[in-house]
Amino acid sequence: MTATAAFAAASSTSPIAPYSIQRRSPGPRDVVIEILYCGVCHSDLHTIRHHQGTHFPCVPGHEIVGQVVSAGSQVKRFGPGDHVGVGTIIDSCGECENCLADDELYCLKGGATPTYNGPDKRSGGYTFGGYSAEIVVDERFVFTIPAGMSLAGAAPLLCAGITLYSPLKRWRAGPGKRVGIIGLGGLGHIGVKIARALGSQVSVITTSPAKAVDATRLGAHSVVVSTRAEQMQEAAGSFDLLINTIANRHDFNPYLRLLKARGTQVLLGGLAPFPELDVTTIAVFRLAVAGSLVGGIRETQEMLDFCAQHQIVSDVELIRMDQINQAFERLDRGDVKYRFVIDMTTLPAA
Repeated sequence: MTATAAFAAASSTSPIAPYSIQRRSPGPRDVVIEILYCGVCHSDLHTIRHHQGTHFPCVPGHEIVGQVVSAGSQVKRFGPGDHVGVGTIIDSCGECENCLADDELYCLKGGATPTYNGPDKRSGGYTFGGYSAEIVVDERFVFTIPAGMSLAGAAPLLCAGITLYSPLKRWRAGPGKRVGIIGLGGLGHIGVKIARALGSQVSVITTSPAKAVDATRLGAHSVVVSTRAEQMQEAAGSFDLLINTIANRHDFNPYLRLLKARGTQVLLGGLAPFPELDVTTIAVFRLAVAGSLVGGIRETQEMLDFCAQHQIVSDVELIRMDQINQAFERLDRGDVKYRFVIDMTTLPAA
């Protein structure tokens, strides 16, 4: 075991503060990564401040970009100096039906191991995330960051990017399809970029008229302000696919009326309970309401390569490690465009 500098929360009400954690000694299939950047995901805030199942002390962070320090004797794809990423999971059985189908997230033998706050099947205790100096990860769960891609801008792609890419691919966004991205935040802004790069006709659906300028800058063809009844009526029955990125509790039924017959609304905001379904509208127009989280390992690497090809990264605000508590406060009130990323080279000074 190796002592590693980190920042952790001791409880749901305590600030995130310096803490020393133990990383496992690397095995033959492990990659030791110096963490250069770590994105601040809304689920980090949720886990620390609002999630009753959190195990403290908790070191958040699952949008990790770094540089390989060393690689085990059986590692084939990575070597010292390579720029790599780690996302939301760091282990699974590798043998069950879902793992063999590149759906490691749905591992049938004990579930996938989350990058933080999950049972650590190898070392015992619970996993610690990317608000730390280094991490040790099995090669299977390490991603290549394509050459030339902004390392800071790539970090949020390891969660937010795949969270949008996976449903857009699964429900076949592309040429001839009209896609609506509901909400223009950390998830939504990446969704606009990816849906546009896939060739879709893209609209942003927002409660805020002020977001129209940014939506257009990010690649949206049009904006629907959901608080304006005339705009919602005009857009009724016009979308093939809606990606709903809103994390807080809200009534998503009015958005169903924007779908064409046989259209789908995909819910990504799995952090809050939702109201009852408008079953009548769903049945009459043969609509579907689906859910999605992230994607598997193969699909995540595919997403990174796609984003590199189309020059897509997250719009980020770079912060120092000692600014993380202020960042959490701002994130809680939606004051960020569009993702915080920690410059982890500031960790020693913090």
